[in-house]
Amino acid sequence: MSRYSREDIIRMIEEEDVEFIRLQFTDMFGSLKNLAVTTSQLDRVLDNRIMFDGASIEGFAPVEESDMRLIPDLDTFCIFPWRPQHGKVARFICDASYADGTPFRGDSRYVLKKVIKEAADMGYQFDVGPECEFFLFHSDDEGNPTTITHEKAGYFDVSPQDLGENARRDMILTLEDMGFIVEASHHENAPAQHEIDFRYEEALQAADGIMTFKLAVKTIAKRHGFHASFMPKPKPEFNGSGMHLNLSLSRDGENVFYDAENADHLSQEGYYFIGGIMKHIRAITAITNPIVNSYKRLVPGFEAPVYIAWSGRNRSPLIRIPAATGNTQRIELRSPDSAANPYLAIAVCLAAGLDGIRNRILPPNRIEANIFTMTEEERKAAGIECLPGSLLEAIQGLEQDEFIKNVLGEHLAQHYIRSKKKEWAEYCAFVTNWEIDRYLAKI
Repeated sequence: MSRYSREDIIRMIEEEDVEFIRLQFTDMFGSLKNLAVTTSQLDRVLDNRIMFDGASIEGFAPVEESDMRLIPDLDTFCIFPWRPQHGKVARFICDASYADGTPFRGDSRYVLKKVIKEAADMGYQFDVGPECEFFLFHSDDEGNPTTITHEKAGYFDVSPQDLGENARRDMILTLEDMGFIVEASHHENAPAQHEIDFRYEEALQAADGIMTFKLAVKTIAKRHGFHASFMPKPKPEFNGSGMHLNLSLSRDGENVFYDAENADHLSQEGYYFIGGIMKHIRAITAITNPIVNSYKRLVPGFEAPVYIAWSGRNRSPLIRIPAATGNTQRIELRSPDSAANPYLAIAVCLAAGLDGIRNRILPPNRIEANIFTMTEEERKAAGIECLPGSLLEAIQGLEQDEFIKNVLGEHLAQHYIRSKKKEWAEYCAFVTNWEIDRYLAKI
């Protein structure tokens, strides 16, 4: 059931003195875009008559089909609490469509909606709880972001060691004003690193929430003189930032993954779901870890998962089953980072899990040992393989996985692979400071 009707929207805009409306959408790389109009254009917005030039956005329409339409999701209506009290600013999250109103095949939100429908046709609802980590760095005198921080705080530290505590508090209050249910927050392991966890939601709302979360965090951080960065590995000497995804399926309000009789409290469908994700994880990684820098986080010694394995409480594998009972039972995928497009990341995880259920794909044996301390011979004997070690390896994995490419659709898969190969080639051609320091004087 929809939260808001057309009449609700008109009434709220009038009562709250809203002057500007932002129509937001997400490109294939997970970057938030928007087109702003005044409330004088509200009828056009609600009648789906706002057009934009899709040819100007990479991965969208070609020049000959560049006229595209924004279709607002009325249930995403929100008034930004950080804007002025008079002449307020509201937003809708929109779907992109062709000029004739048919869904745009390269719209990542549409990709997720298609997979959600597949799950619904099987009787399932998919819920996702993200754990978003980020850094709060100083900006320079011109307002440009840096990687500088003056704090030395670590895991669960408090003020005065935690210099970002006040900013994090304001972020939480802002998020709650926007309808988020924030379950926990804390300082993370690295200096200036933080985590805010909000309550799990149905998959589409969770993806919308991640995009809104990042916007709110960056906005409030700037007000406190910080730059909030979701870059996976901005500091080589410290742990990187991840976005663990807690995944669960329900049917008729009951958690499908829960089995009280099983040692893991995990049902057979839960095991199959894990099996599907592990089968497709190389291709999935190209989506959940989408930039060159993502693979600087996925290295041994910094707590991030490196090996394709699963366990119960053990935190060294890729997938673990957190301690939970009943409707809180879930599967935690620990590799994703916040550089990912959340719509695509959630879509490929759900599709792979459903593939596991349909085809009864069992995962390999669970691993209870600390994989980080195992020798290479021990890992080989246990059949433990590594995640892709670079963006190129991940993209090659995606190219070889027809199932995941089909989830993305031909248009988006082709554009995504082509763009990421170009990104990798540009990275390989760039001469880094490390190379200069290492080789210039010696060779």
